[in-house]
Amino acid sequence: MDIDWEWSQARETMVSRDLRDRGIRDADVLTAMSVIPRQRFVPPEYQADAYADAPLPIGDEQTISQPFMVALMTEALQLKGGERVLEIGTGSGYQTAVLAEMGAEVWTIERSSTLSARAVRLLESLGYESIHCIESDGTLGLPSAAPFDRILATGSLPDAPKRLLSQLTDGGIFVGPVGDWHCQELVRIVYHANQFEREVLCACRFVPLIGEDGWQY
Repeated sequence: MDIDWEWSQARETMVSRDLRDRGIRDADVLTAMSVIPRQRFVPPEYQADAYADAPLPIGDEQTISQPFMVALMTEALQLKGGERVLEIGTGSGYQTAVLAEMGAEVWTIERSSTLSARAVRLLESLGYESIHCIESDGTLGLPSAAPFDRILATGSLPDAPKRLLSQLTDGGIFVGPVGDWHCQELVRIVYHANQFEREVLCACRFVPLIGEDGWQY
């Protein structure tokens, strides 16, 4: 049997069972996640589980998030195409690819040199040209490229850092998990007219974002 066909079928099942059937409605999110080869973003020993709705280890004590959470966070950003997006925590690069596939220009920051280099090679091999990969402390954001229309944190924070929120455009949106080390809430914060509107989307649990404005070892 053609292995590419098998992966394609696995993606279709994931999108139908774990995304659409669980309430993801953004057609662009569903389309993006139906074409991106998630199996390329996990280590070989975990490829058989690439389309399971579960996080998987990717090295350096980091994980690739479960597909439903990737879809939920992306949908919460309310992307229309053409947005400038700052991603905090490149990790495997899978979430980065989803953002780029939806037409965003993405600045993505990763503190692990190993993960950053691996993600750069993979994203380049897949032909994404609207992605800028930076190795740095993502909890500080990227003032040199600000402001951003959207900011997405892919790991947990004690709270949304003020320095990150200050890098949003008027009408900009921050999405990320905040709370304590073991349990967080996924929040969406909309900046408008010098005010921040905060909404809790769900309970969640993410690996911590280590950095000056994040968690300290």
